[in-house]
Amino acid sequence: MAAAPVWSVDPRTGKQREQVAVEATAEEVDATVRAAHAARGSLADRTVRSAFLRAAADELEASKDHLVEAADAETALGPVRLTGELARTCYQLRAFADIVDEGAFLDVVINHPDDTATPPIPDLRRYKVPLGVVAVYSASNFPFAFSVAGGDTASALAAGCPVVVKAHPDHPGLSELVASVLRRAAAAHDIPEGVVGLVHGFEAGIELIKHPLVSAAGFTGSIRGGRALFDAAAARPVPIPFHGELGSLNPVVVTEAAATERAAEIGSGLAGSMTLGVGQFCVKPGLVLVPTGAAGDGLVKSLTDAVSDTDAGVLLDHRMRDNFIAGVTKRTELPDVDSPVTPGAGGEHTVSPGFLTVPADKLAQEGEYDLLLEECFGPVTVVARYEDDAEVKSVLSRLPGNLTATVQLSSEEAAGEGRGAEILQELTPLAGRVLVNGWPTGVAVAPAQHHGGPYPATTSTSTSVGGTAIERWLRPVAYQNAPEALLPPELKDDNPLGLPRRLDGRLER
Repeated sequence: MAAAPVWSVDPRTGKQREQVAVEATAEEVDATVRAAHAARGSLADRTVRSAFLRAAADELEASKDHLVEAADAETALGPVRLTGELARTCYQLRAFADIVDEGAFLDVVINHPDDTATPPIPDLRRYKVPLGVVAVYSASNFPFAFSVAGGDTASALAAGCPVVVKAHPDHPGLSELVASVLRRAAAAHDIPEGVVGLVHGFEAGIELIKHPLVSAAGFTGSIRGGRALFDAAAARPVPIPFHGELGSLNPVVVTEAAATERAAEIGSGLAGSMTLGVGQFCVKPGLVLVPTGAAGDGLVKSLTDAVSDTDAGVLLDHRMRDNFIAGVTKRTELPDVDSPVTPGAGGEHTVSPGFLTVPADKLAQEGEYDLLLEECFGPVTVVARYEDDAEVKSVLSRLPGNLTATVQLSSEEAAGEGRGAEILQELTPLAGRVLVNGWPTGVAVAPAQHHGGPYPATTSTSTSVGGTAIERWLRPVAYQNAPEALLPPELKDDNPLGLPRRLDGRLER
């Protein structure tokens, strides 16, 4: 049987543009993984590794115009958004190069023998080593930052792990272009091109997670798809770590005092956040708890005005458009659910933003309204109107894990008066990032960033954004009583690589 062709599709028209590849067979997946596995040694030298990451960023920037044009043709995200995302991707690669050069991620810890301790301490030297080949499953909504050259790939390469990327079907042509750029950067540093593999096709993704030489996986996508891969990773004869980002509602609590103080500002800010990128951000606020009464009414009016002035947009593909329309239709059919601005089909290929309102007490008990507590991908949010703090607590107690949780406070509450601190405590168990008087869309690439959260937001406690994302692809190993001559240079007493380390309990830099 001939391999199925992979087509580039224009989401603005739904028409195929060109064939860019074919779906990989099981044999081709095997060959790609083995090529990546064979390239492991080329990443052993940290100097070469960091130079490769910087060269990849330089090559991507040099190809910016061509890449952005290709990305826009397949995603309809627009040149401005895509140019910014590519810049973020290049920054991320260079940031990981800096981390590689610094070396703190190796977590070097040395204990010299101490016979006076109880029990006695032998000579122990611990650091972290790369896991091996990492499977990366690209996201649809970030064709640069969470795709072939995105955070999973950058952090894995920084850790010393080759990658095999399963391309997302929404941007296969761009995936091929970006992979070729990364391979060009690799070749410039005598790194085999197999260090970055690329495969297409649903079955190829299944074969990839099952391959015995794949040591870990990173995924960004739906709960259904991510959970299937997570289960497959756990069911292998040798289970592997699966770091999946699956879905998030990203709740927001607006206090009555905050709504009284700045209803218009909060309403317009919410509109901008929920419609950003046509609502296709993983941190889009999907549930907003707003008080009843005049203060909350003012916020809803501001939200109505702002969303009504927002143009219809194109989603990443027509399957997502169909799911969005079906999802909002089911939600609007629930009793007591109103739609001040009705979301749905904007045109033959577009969707119109909108929002729904519902009494918060409908969400406090299990039942048909649980649908409103599920993520709906696209430009829509649910505004739950609450009567008192007890209803807020009841709704929050029913929420699954999230990437983010936000509270909008008044100036007095932010200064420590009222329930501000209490609400933060209520939100902290729900999310990996808790915001005060901001909006969750926009995930800064910074050392202190955490992009993850309790299940189903993610399947692990790790982050996929920021410097500590590298930790996902490493494992610790300790040497006991190993002769100095046999130790890796990272663990030698004279510290020939100049690494930060903890020596006999003292931090050295």
